[in-house]
Amino acid sequence: MSLARVACRGGLALAAPAVTVEVHLGAGLPVFSIVGLPAAAVKESKERVRAALANAKFEFPAGRITVNLAPADLPKHGGRFDLAIAVAILIASAQLRAPQIERYELFGELGLDGDLRRVSGLLPAARSATDLGRALIVPLANSAELSWVAGARVYAAASLREVCAHCDGSAPLAEQSLSACESNRIQGTPVAAQLDLADVIGQSLAKQALLVAAAGGHSLLLVGPPGCGKSMLAQRLPGLLPALSDAEALDVATIASVASAGSQARALPDANYAPLSRPFRAPHHTASANAIIGGGARAEPGEVTLADRGVLFLDELPEFDRRVLEALREPLESGNVSLARVGLRAQYPARFQLVAAMNPCPCGYQGDRRRECRCTPPQIAQYRGRISGPLLDRIDLRVAMVSEMSPAESGPAGHSRPTVSSGAWRERVCAARSLQLRRGPRLNAQLEVRELAQAAALTPDAERLLLRLREKMALSLRAQHRLLRVARTVADLAASSVVDAPHIAEAQQLRRALESDNLR
Repeated sequence: MSLARVACRGGLALAAPAVTVEVHLGAGLPVFSIVGLPAAAVKESKERVRAALANAKFEFPAGRITVNLAPADLPKHGGRFDLAIAVAILIASAQLRAPQIERYELFGELGLDGDLRRVSGLLPAARSATDLGRALIVPLANSAELSWVAGARVYAAASLREVCAHCDGSAPLAEQSLSACESNRIQGTPVAAQLDLADVIGQSLAKQALLVAAAGGHSLLLVGPPGCGKSMLAQRLPGLLPALSDAEALDVATIASVASAGSQARALPDANYAPLSRPFRAPHHTASANAIIGGGARAEPGEVTLADRGVLFLDELPEFDRRVLEALREPLESGNVSLARVGLRAQYPARFQLVAAMNPCPCGYQGDRRRECRCTPPQIAQYRGRISGPLLDRIDLRVAMVSEMSPAESGPAGHSRPTVSSGAWRERVCAARSLQLRRGPRLNAQLEVRELAQAAALTPDAERLLLRLREKMALSLRAQHRLLRVARTVADLAASSVVDAPHIAEAQQLRRALESDNLR
């Protein structure tokens, strides 16, 4: 009778709880059983391990084989336990001598020929194992992904025989040495840098709103007729944002790693895993609440989490299901999503910038000088009513766009005059964000009420203007706070230490869309 233990890890949201693979070989009729709440894919590992051992020229032990995945009350999913199970069987049957196996955590799915295949969601496991000082043995296809974890000791193998040769010391594997910072720099040019704001003709007010949104991390709603450039502007917001720091890039890569383990489409291809630019997610308006917020039997992350540290673009906002839109209210306020399922609770980050676009009316041409709008007032009210007041109150910037350029914006023969590039505006954004981060750890859009009172010092003229706006516009407390946050960002872009009346006026001008007098 023999017993062997090999360390591995499961997956639970963005966490990687430790799992010990225990193998016991006993006498009796040939039976191969796996216990410890294994899912179907884990139960099927019996056949993969049996074939892999045979094709790798090892002997499959006779008798009763019991595999326990401890702790027993943690659900186990996927094929990541194949390699640990196979190695534990070899150690228990005395076919492999691995005196230092406790120093490693093993991950990998086995092919029938003994080759190791890539498994998803290993970044959280690598971070946890590194914190404990353990090295990882993973499939060769996972090595580039794990290089995001600074200080991780990773050994990559192509087959079960290579892992065994490393464990017994006969042919040690080379330790992967690529660091997270180096991985972030060698992959090339971010896709977002290819989209320049100079490509958008006219729309000076909307561009100013985009600049303010980028500088302060504010949410933005673009309202205008079809073809006026709403989607073009939204797609260029990531190009105005500062580059991801190493810590932010690791967070984005971890979310992408976990998301690729579920039913979500893979966020990044295997050959170029490192995410260089900030995420830009643009789900279709038919997406369900589970797809946007997250959910399913395993509480998988949704679009709001995949857009963490980046931009979530919702085109045709009123066409989204009402329940989906209402579910966005909590993530916009708190920056995270808590999912509760029977026997499972998961929390994901959702620190995204919301950019939404919509038409002013069902036909899309209200206020258009070139085309007549045939929508009735009840139809327009019903269309706009699909967006609730509480959700609209949480959107900092609301800008109306026009369908044609003004003479000042157009050049000869209708061509646009030269405009500022994304690179030049990105410098202004970085300067404004530096001012905000010197005041505290948050951007203006994320300031708490007490922090806002300290950061947004008002001049007497600004106080009087704010009081008039509050009375005239019947602003709620939340709307007042959001107006002040936008005004603080406008002041930061002007390098002003105080918020003056012109800053309040510009902030209000950037929140006027969907007012009847502004769209007629």
